Amino acid sequence: RLLSFPWLYGERTPVEDPTLRGAFFNFSLVHERADVIRAVLEGVALNSRWLFRHVEAFSGGPLPELRFIGGGAESALWSQIFADVLDRPILKVAEPQSANLRGAALIAFVALGLFDFADVSSRVRIESRFEPRDEHRALYEELFQEFLVFHDKNRAAFARLNRRDP
Repeated sequence: RLLSFPWLYGERTPVEDPTLRGAFFNFSLVHERADVIRAVLEGVALNSRWLFRHVEAFSGGPLPELRFIGGGAESALWSQIFADVLDRPILKVAEPQSANLRGAALIAFVALGLFDFADVSSRVRIESRFEPRDEHRALYEELFQEFLVFHDKNRAAFARLNRRDP
């Protein structure tokens, strides 16, 4: 299985390491363009899973589902990959690229006293829901462990190779 590491110019969370760099691991001549694209999408999701453990610890417990916004949420494939990798339902909000604008408006409505923060979630329309698939749980657990091992085994080499980068 091809693995991708999305650290194109270092990483800030969950580790502060400006010397990390992106990489493909286990690349061979049998891999096609679709494999590389999928590995990139999975790599971002795996990196999010790495951070997600800390987010849940900070929030005081497991988050039962996640709302997906931004340009990446336009992709059903990426939404499903996130659901599988994070092992949580992913709720794609309607018009996900307008989430920041809608969020600012909702905060303004709260500030004006038109409704409470408790009302905000009911004002965000969910377009689709992606459930984690049981048949992918073991695969993504294995890939996540390899993701962590790759970081642990290679961070010193990244530091040596990139210590002079601006």
